[in-house]
Formats: sequence, C-alpha cells, structure tokens
Amino acid sequence: MTNWPGTRTLILGAARQGLALARWLARHGSRVTLSDSRGMDELSAARASLADAGVKWAVGGHPLELLDDCDVLCLSGGVPLTLPIVQEAVKRGIHLTNDTQIFMEVVPCRTIGITGSAGKTTTTTLVGEMAKLSFPHPNPLPQGEGTPFSCGRRAGDEGERPPSIYTGGNIGDPLINYVDDMKANDLAILEISSFQLDQMTISPNIAAVLNITPNHLDRHGTMEAYTAAKARILEFQSGKDIAILGRDDKGAWNLRNKVRGRLITFSLHELDEGLDGAYLHDDLLNLRDGDAYLPLILREKIQLRGDHNVSNVLAAFAIGHAAGFTLDAMLEAAEEFRGVEHRLELVRELRGVRWYNDSIATAPERSMAAVHSFDEPIVLLLGGRDKDLPWEDLADLIHERVDHVVLFGEAAEKIEIAVAGSASEKRRADVCRVKNLKEAVVKAAGVAQEGDVVLLSPGGTSFDEFKDFAERGEAFRKWVLELS
Repeated sequence: MTNWPGTRTLILGAARQGLALARWLARHGSRVTLSDSRGMDELSAARASLADAGVKWAVGGHPLELLDDCDVLCLSGGVPLTLPIVQEAVKRGIHLTNDTQIFMEVVPCRTIGITGSAGKTTTTTLVGEMAKLSFPHPNPLPQGEGTPFSCGRRAGDEGERPPSIYTGGNIGDPLINYVDDMKANDLAILEISSFQLDQMTISPNIAAVLNITPNHLDRHGTMEAYTAAKARILEFQSGKDIAILGRDDKGAWNLRNKVRGRLITFSLHELDEGLDGAYLHDDLLNLRDGDAYLPLILREKIQLRGDHNVSNVLAAFAIGHAAGFTLDAMLEAAEEFRGVEHRLELVRELRGVRWYNDSIATAPERSMAAVHSFDEPIVLLLGGRDKDLPWEDLADLIHERVDHVVLFGEAAEKIEIAVAGSASEKRRADVCRVKNLKEAVVKAAGVAQEGDVVLLSPGGTSFDEFKDFAERGEAFRKWVLELS
C-alpha cells in the first residue's frame, strides 16, 4: 500500500515500532488507532509522544470490535500471530502489514536487509560503520567492469550529493522515522527479524541470511515455519539483486535454491571452488571474487571474541563488497569495531574476575557460542523465560567447559533438569538456583575466583523479570558495578 489518505489503520503494540509507524501513518493521512494491552498509566509516556498526531488509543487489551472500523492491521514485532484479533482479521480478509513492509514500499533508495538467528545486530552495526566510512555509489560497478575490487564512485559523480547512510530496522530507531527524508542515492541498512518478515512481500536489494538455528519456536511453532519466515527476505528479490548466505550454517545454506540473483557467501573455512565471498584461512580473512582474491585483515586484529564474531565480520565484508563499499573503509571499520552493548560486553574486572554481559543471548545456541568464546574458567548465569527450545546441547557443553552455573528466573527448573540429565562422572559442573538475576550476581561474586570469567548469557528471554534484553543487561551492569 502506498495510498494512505483516508484509510483506517489499526496498530497492535505501542512500543517503538508501533509508535513510529503511528506517527508516520497519521502524517500521511491515515486515521490511526493504536491498541496496546497495557493500561493508561503504563502508556503515559507513549501517549504524550503522540499527543499532536491525532492518534486514537485503545488500551487494556485488543477487543475484536476494533476490526469493525479497520482497513489495515499493522503488527508490531512482538505481537504473536495467534492473538484472536489477528486471526479474526485474517478471517475477515483485512490486510496485514508492519512498519518494515511499509518502509520497503516507499523507500526511494537501495536497501540492505540482514536477518539470522544470531549475529544480525553485530553484523548490521558493522556494515553501517563500513558504509559511513565508504559513502558507496548507489549503483556499484557491474560485475566484470573494472576489477572485482573496484568500488566507490565513478568518474563524473563529484557534483552528486553525498549519500546518507541509515542503519536501523529491528535495532535502534525504526527507519520509517526517516524515510521521508531519504534520497535516491542514499543507503538504508536494516536488521530484519522473523516477526517482521512474516508480513513482508518486498525483499531488499542485498539480502543476507547469516544463520537459521532454533529460536522463537514459541512464536513460530516449528522450525519449518521459522525457516519459512526467514526465507521471505529472499523470495521477492529479482535477478539484479544479491543474496548473501552463511556457508557454515545448514539452515542458511539450504536456502541457496531460492536465490534469484547473484550469490555471495562467507565462511570460517576455505570456500568451495566457484563460490565468491569472504572466508578465513590460516588466521587471515580473505575476499574472493571470481579468479581474484584479496587478503583483508588478520584475525588477531578483530576486537571481538569468539568464532561467531569472526563469522559476523566475514559476513560484513561479504555484504560490503556486494554493496560496493571501498576496501579501505571496510578494513578501518572492522579493525576499530568493538561490538555492541549486551553482546559479550566486558563490564568490569574486579579482583581478577572479568564480568561479561551477553544479555542478548535469548536462545541456548547463543549461550553456547558465548561459552566457546572463552578459554578461562567460567561462572555461567543462565535463565529467564524459556522459548520452547532444546537445552540438551548446552547442558553437554556446560559439563565440558563451565565450572559453576547459577540458574535464575522462570526457566531455572527446566534448565536444571537438562543439566542434571547430561552430567557424567568424568566432569560435573557445580549448579545452583536462585530466584532472580540480582541474586544470581551476588551468588556468582561469591563463587568466582581470580582468573575466572562471570558470563551472563541467559539462553532465555528477559520477559519474566524485565521489559527486554537491554533492560536486563543494564540491570546486570549496574549490579556488577556496585560490587565491592
């Protein structure tokens, strides 16, 4: 949809995506109703932010009667498709959409979309830094014109307005806030979640699927449905577009038959013959394009810990090459990049113990990647709310690599059962349970010894105790800094 004046739009969810979309739609002539399950008092700040937008509010739930005056239903990221009002809208044939789909319908410039079960925020942020340093030409040199690594502006473009780089989507500000200011030679870089992809019928010009591992099964139900949602980022591309798929991940690589345009990949291993992309060989990151290859950066110069973060950097190089970023810009960004908060973030060192905040780890597989990032003895803080995901592989790893486990939150009992069932006589981690994260911090401080790492990498969501993973990470940081 691009003709909004006079439409009647219902938005479910008054978090940042819903608020941004409500403001944009109201500005473009739609009659907007914003519905949220919270009460008036909890929504006072949100209501104040839209006070001059003429938006109607429906609070305390989502009654089906709201659909009687509705042409379009917009879903915020966390809104489940199983809600009765969503199912009723489908029955009535009401058009479903979301802020990312609407953004893609009106964006005037090239787009890069990045999705995956893990690593998409780190990769998206790094790609944004590469882009800001590079100012790529909106139409990079076609394949075969010049060298494979000839990037940037063409001769004669000096008078053109420098492109602006917009990075957001599922992170930061929703880009719908800025779409009216975007010009044709700008670049929009979006992190896109499976929730957003569920309603999308437009693909970005460059679409990256980093990996697909069990996640959000409480929302999607099955791995097949979750994978299908991720695959939608590719399904609406054209032959002129570019897809980037992770070679080391079976879920991502199995989507290669859906690629309509050019395929580029990335891997922690040498690439098979005929594949183009970024790869690691002898601790050196490289880029290959046809018969040409280029050494990029030594692994030791990457500031981020863990193989999974090396993979994220390789993905960023592959995406940047596809977008026509300059080599110098990509190298500078990769070498200077120190990560994103709540993602293996070093909070402090106290009495020889290093405390790391990996609150973003809301699935067991992400906690496993975090554990693999350390050689030091680990005190692991696990818990939160379960997403109907398997814990057995993490339990096996705990007994191999972790000395102490402190369990907290709703999922503590389920995790404890999995860890107990995985224990062997050869090596057995010490496991204890506490009520909440604050108690977990205190308990960890009591058992950690000089040379240890205390790692908050929960494996579950934050919603049993906090608004989101960021609030959980900030609380952890605060309590760790208060330790003496």
